[in-house]
Amino acid sequence: MREFKFAQTMIFAINEINKNSDLLINVKLGYKIYNNCGTMDIMRAALALVSGIKAEISDDNCTKTETVQAIVGHSGSLPTIAFAQVVGRFQIPVISHFATCACLSNRREYPTFYRTIPSDYYQSRALAKLVKHFGWTWVGAVAVNNEYGLNGIAAFIQAAQEYGVCIEYFEAFSSSDPPHVLQRITERIKQSTSKVIMAFMSHREIKLLVSELYNQNITGLQWIGSDAWITDPSLTDSEGHKILAGSLGFTVAKAHIPGLEEYLRQLHPSQFPDSQFVSDFWEKVFNCSLNKSVNTYKQPCSGFESLQNVTSLFTDVSELRYTNNVYKSVYAVAHALDKLIKCDNSPGLPFNGKCSDPKHIQPWKVLQQLNVVNFTTVNGERVYFDNNGDSPARYELVNLQITHNGIMEGETVGIYDASLPEEHEFIMTSNPVIWSNGLNEVPVSVCSNTCLPGTHMVLQKGKPVCCYDCIPCSEGEISNLTDSVHCMPCPVKYWSNKQRDACIPKPVEFLAYDEILGTLIASFSLLGIFLTMIITLIFYSHKETPLVRANNSEMSFLLLFSLTLCFLCSLTFIGRPTEWSCMLRHTAFGITFVLCISCVLGKTIVVLIAFRATLPGSKMLKWFGPAQQRLSVLAFNLIQVLICILWLTISPPFPFMNFLLYKDRIVLQCNLGTAVAFCAVLGYIGLLAVLCFIIAFLARKLPDNFNEAKFITFSMLIFCTVWIAFVPAYVSSPGKYTDAVETFAILASSYGLLFCIFLPKCYIILFRPEQNTKNHIMRQRHKYGIN
Repeated sequence: MREFKFAQTMIFAINEINKNSDLLINVKLGYKIYNNCGTMDIMRAALALVSGIKAEISDDNCTKTETVQAIVGHSGSLPTIAFAQVVGRFQIPVISHFATCACLSNRREYPTFYRTIPSDYYQSRALAKLVKHFGWTWVGAVAVNNEYGLNGIAAFIQAAQEYGVCIEYFEAFSSSDPPHVLQRITERIKQSTSKVIMAFMSHREIKLLVSELYNQNITGLQWIGSDAWITDPSLTDSEGHKILAGSLGFTVAKAHIPGLEEYLRQLHPSQFPDSQFVSDFWEKVFNCSLNKSVNTYKQPCSGFESLQNVTSLFTDVSELRYTNNVYKSVYAVAHALDKLIKCDNSPGLPFNGKCSDPKHIQPWKVLQQLNVVNFTTVNGERVYFDNNGDSPARYELVNLQITHNGIMEGETVGIYDASLPEEHEFIMTSNPVIWSNGLNEVPVSVCSNTCLPGTHMVLQKGKPVCCYDCIPCSEGEISNLTDSVHCMPCPVKYWSNKQRDACIPKPVEFLAYDEILGTLIASFSLLGIFLTMIITLIFYSHKETPLVRANNSEMSFLLLFSLTLCFLCSLTFIGRPTEWSCMLRHTAFGITFVLCISCVLGKTIVVLIAFRATLPGSKMLKWFGPAQQRLSVLAFNLIQVLICILWLTISPPFPFMNFLLYKDRIVLQCNLGTAVAFCAVLGYIGLLAVLCFIIAFLARKLPDNFNEAKFITFSMLIFCTVWIAFVPAYVSSPGKYTDAVETFAILASSYGLLFCIFLPKCYIILFRPEQNTKNHIMRQRHKYGIN
C-alpha cells in the first residue's frame, strides 16, 4: 500500500509539473514505474532504465528521449546500495526518498546518489541526544543485519559514547535468519539490566522481535526506534504490538501536498488498464473481482466503485512524511531540467554558451544541476543538496501512543534540526507518554546509580565507563555536583564538611581562656600571684623580725615582686596571638626571669660572703653591700634587656597561621622571628641559673636557721630540671601546646622558687615564732663559732 501510494504521488507530481506554466515550458515529463520486488529484480529494472526507454509515452505528439534523465527510488537502503553503484557508472542521478543509510553519502562509491530524506548519520546523533536527554546511560542495541542497520547503529554507538551513554549489548539479525538466532537475542534482552533498547531496523524485523518478546512475556522496556519503523502503520497489525507503546523515534516532518488527496480518490483501474498492481489494489479495497482477474470466488466489480468515500491508508493524507519526499524528489529533477533548458547556468558549472536541447539532454548535465538546485516547495520547505547529496536534517520526535480505538499512532513531541547550533538542535515541545512497566513514568536505565554530592565516580574494572562505584571524597576535598569524576580540594583556609559537599572555614586554634587547658593555666597563674601577695604581706608584717632581717629583706621583696611578674607573664601566652602579645610574651618572660634569678643570685652571694668572711675586721661584706647588690641586679637585667631590644629590632616575633601542622584546622601561633634570639634569651637565663646553683651548692652546709643556701640550691635544682626538660618538650609539642609547655615551665619554675625559698620562712614566722628571735639566732651563731 505504501509503495503504491509513493508511485501515485510521483505521477501526481509529474502531472502537476506538466501543467505548470512557469516550469519546463513546452516540455513534458514522462515516467516508467517498475513494481518489481527483491534486490535482483530491482537491479534488472534499473539496468532496463539505463539501457534505454522503450514506448514509455503513448502520446504521438511527444518526442521521446533516448535515455532517462533520473531515477527516483528505491524506498530501501539495501536495494539502493545494490543498483546505485551500477547506475552511477552511467552518470545517471538516483534520488531516493527513503534510503537513509549513511554509507550512501560516500561520494566516491555513490557519485550520482541524492536523497530528500536525511542521512542516518544525523538520525543516529539525534537518537543519541534523545537518550541522553532522558538520562538513559545504559542501553541495549539491536539492528537489522545489513548495511542500513549496521551503519546506523554504529553511528548511534559512536554518538552515544560522546554523550556518555554506554551500550550494554549489541545484536543484529535479519528476517531471513533461522529461529534460534531470534531466540538467542530475546534471551540476551531478558538477562540484561538495561531498560532501554535502540532498534535500528525496518518494520519487518521489529515485528518479528516484538512477537518473540510478547510470547516470552518480556515487557517493561522502553523502545527507541529508527525512522524505518517508528511510524509504520502496519505495526498495529503485528502480534504484541502494545509492547511498543510509548516508543520514541525521529522521523521526517509532516507535510501537506495540495490536491494530492483529490487525485488519489480519483484513481480508477481504467487509468492503468495494464497495471496488475492497480488491479490487486482495487480488488482488495472493494472486495470484488475485475474482469481479467483470476479471483473467480469474488463477486464481479460493478464499475461504479469509487474511492471518494473510502477510508484507507492509501487516501489518508493527514500525515504525509515520506510521501512528501517523493514529491520533492520529482520537483528536484524538474528544477534541474528547467535550469538546463532555460540556460540558467549556476556559478561553478561549465557552460559553453549553448542551451541544452530538450530532445538531447544528457543525464550527466542533470547531475551537475542537481548539485546546485535550490527551491522552495508549496509548503515553504527549502530543498537543496549538500556536497554528499544529502538533504537538510530536520526531524520530528514521534511518540507511539495507543488511541481510544486501539490503534497505535505517532504523536509529535519534539523537533530536531541539525542546521541549528548544537544547544538548540533538539527541543521537546511536549511530554511524551511513556508506558514502561505499565506506568506513565520515565524509566531509569543506568548501570550505576547517580553519585551524590560528596562522592566521586571510580570506574569498575573491566566494565564500561557508565559502570562505576561512588567513593566518598577524602578529607579536605569536596564534590558539589552529581556524578563528579574528581573531588576538588578546598582552598587553604577551608576544609570539607562531614558530607564532603561544601568547603567550610577551618577553625582557628590557639590557647584560649575558655578551654580547659587555658583555664587551668590561668588558674595556676592567678593562684601563684595570690600566694606571692600573701607571702609578701607576711614578710611585710614581720619585716622587723630577726629572720626577715637576717635573710636580706630588700632582695626578698624584690624577688617576690619578680615572681609576681613571672606569674603574670604566663597569662600573656593565653588568648588570640597579636603582634603586641607575641612580642610581649617572650621579652617579658626573659626579663622577668632574669630579674628573678638575679635576685636569687644576689641573695646567694650575700649568704656565701657572710659566712666565708669569718676573720675579725674583714671588709669582704663591704664589697657586696646593698648598693652593690642593687647594681648587680640592674646589670644582669640590662644585659637581658639589650638582647630583647636587639631581638625586637632585627626580627621580632609575629603572629602567623600555621596551615601545615593540621589539615583540618588552622593553628594561630607566634613565630619567634629568629630562633637565635630566643635561644640567647633562654641561654642567658640558664647561665644565671647554673651560676646561682653552683654558689648555693657551695653554701649549702651553713647554719639552717640563719641562711637559705640549702633552699636556694634545691629551688635552682628544680628550676634547671624544669627548663632542661622544657627544650625537648617545646620542640616536639605541636601548635598551641608549645605555648602550654612554655607556660607550664614558667609556672613550675616560679612555684619552685616561691615554695623552696619562702615557704620554710613563712612556716617559722607563723608556726614557730620562738625560733624567730634574736637569742635563738645568736645561739646558732655561737654553735658554729661565729661572732
